[in-house]
Amino acid sequence: MTGACPEEFVEIANRLADASGAAIRPHFRRRIAVADKPDLSPVTVADEAAERDIRRILERACPGHGIVGEEFGSDGAGRDFVWVIDPIDGTRSFICGVPLFTTLIALLRDGEPILGVVDQPVLGERWVGARGRGTVFNGAPVNTAAPKPLAEAAMFTTAPDMFDGSAFGGAAAAEAYGRLRAAARLTRFGLDGYAAGLLASGLIDLHVEGDMKPWDYLALVPVIENAGGVMTGWTGDRLTLEADDGLTLAASSPALHAAALDVLGSGRARHGG
Repeated sequence: MTGACPEEFVEIANRLADASGAAIRPHFRRRIAVADKPDLSPVTVADEAAERDIRRILERACPGHGIVGEEFGSDGAGRDFVWVIDPIDGTRSFICGVPLFTTLIALLRDGEPILGVVDQPVLGERWVGARGRGTVFNGAPVNTAAPKPLAEAAMFTTAPDMFDGSAFGGAAAAEAYGRLRAAARLTRFGLDGYAAGLLASGLIDLHVEGDMKPWDYLALVPVIENAGGVMTGWTGDRLTLEADDGLTLAASSPALHAAALDVLGSGRARHGG
């Protein structure tokens, strides 16, 4: 579906981020219990409190919308409008006192992400990307970097062992990632979803990830694409709630995205290339 994201939904998304930050900040750099979920990823009282507060607001403000959250599952995922929430993306950074975790909030319309928020509640940094409205950082418009060759690109990945050959696409993904890393100018690690904000602001060029779930990537798509970049899976396919291989590629320009896809062995991009 075409058309700009309604302003009322942008306002609601900002309210959600405000509420999430208020729930998270009192727990930051405090000694709190950490539990392991079935997939062995960590969860804390801060993750759960933030998602509860977000859901409470949405139930009042958007009663006809669906909600998909990392901590408390799915309700109405097949509806026309669906909010997808990761209350703390980068929980490992959060529990270690590193202020580079984020709250991720996405709104889908007919399955397409039309609104995304990447919010860092400790530093007071927020990127909001909305279809037809561009991307702003703390209210000021931002854009991705000018197009450049892959050989001059700065690339971020959350962790080097994400592509060690044992998971997240196995040996084939590890080999493809190794080719892309060798082709880029430099690679750095860390940041989780925070890297998407830096990409939207023109500070880095590529963000390449594995083991991603819908709540990890759907908010990033509008933030990056409404700033001038491109974000898809490694096959060049659009990212949706149903994407299941967990491999994502974001680039600052369509040309760089196409070049990265070629190195990954997936051919030319099917979107924006």
